[in-house]
Amino acid sequence: MPVIALLSAVFVVGFEQLVHWQYGPTGVVGLLLLTVGIKTRNATCSSIGAVVLALLVTGPAVSS
Repeated sequence: MPVIALLSAVFVVGFEQLVHWQYGPTGVVGLLLLTVGIKTRNATCSSIGAVVLALLVTGPAVSS
């Protein structure tokens, strides 16, 4: 069981670093809002996080 928890933690930290590298601090804030919203079952918080991440991902395609 500890091996699964360790692998999960490594994956989460790696994914967070990837988001930070690709999208900067705004991406981390969006990911944080989405995660907190899902864990607390707060639809507003998770929706704001999802919208922030969606805007970051589609931003270059929309502006071109």
